[in-house]
Parts: sequence; structure tokens; C-alpha cells
Amino acid sequence: MTPLAQQKCLSPAQGLERLAEDQLPALLSQLREWEYAPERQTIRKSFRFENYYKTIAFVNAIAWIAHGEDHHPDLEVGYNRCTVSFTTHAVDGLSLNDFISAAKIDALLHHFS
Repeated sequence: MTPLAQQKCLSPAQGLERLAEDQLPALLSQLREWEYAPERQTIRKSFRFENYYKTIAFVNAIAWIAHGEDHHPDLEVGYNRCTVSFTTHAVDGLSLNDFISAAKIDALLHHFS
């Protein structure tokens, strides 16, 4: 199986589907410290940085990934933190795209430490 960070997000026309609850634990286990919020049908993670510059650099890197994948997270940004949340509105819940995008964001972290 191809690692999540090396996969490409799908469009609804390519067969994108909502994931079943029983599929989520295996996908979450491939991510670093992302949490599932069932009431919102999201996965989310908070990241901390040493200063505002690094926080915004991280946000810009997320924007670059989101644009390339055509899958965009919700972001909560503060001075030294950023919380990233994913859901797929097109399927009204979580899809593989959420996990692919989260894995790509996790792969960024070595650039921001």
C-alpha cells in the first residue's frame, strides 16, 4: 500500500466516497497525533511553534499543499500555534482526502523544528 503522504487527493468524479466509521482507526494510526471528532466529522491537530514567523510560514506551506491537492482545511491561527481541521464537504464527512492531506502536513514538520 502506498503511504498516505505519497498519494494524491481524488475528486468526487474520480470516485471519492465518505469513509465508514470502521475505516477510521487504521487511517488515524498512520498519522501523528491527529484526533477524530465524531460530532463534527473532522480530524484535527494543533501545532506549536517558537514564534509568529514560523507559524505563518507553516500556514503558507499548508496553503501550498491544499492548493496542489484541491483539498482545503480549516485553520485556527495564533501567535505560536495553528490548529488544522479536515473534513470533506462533498461527501458530508471524512474521506481519504482528509487523511492524505493530514499526512502531507505531518511530513512538513521537519522543516519547522
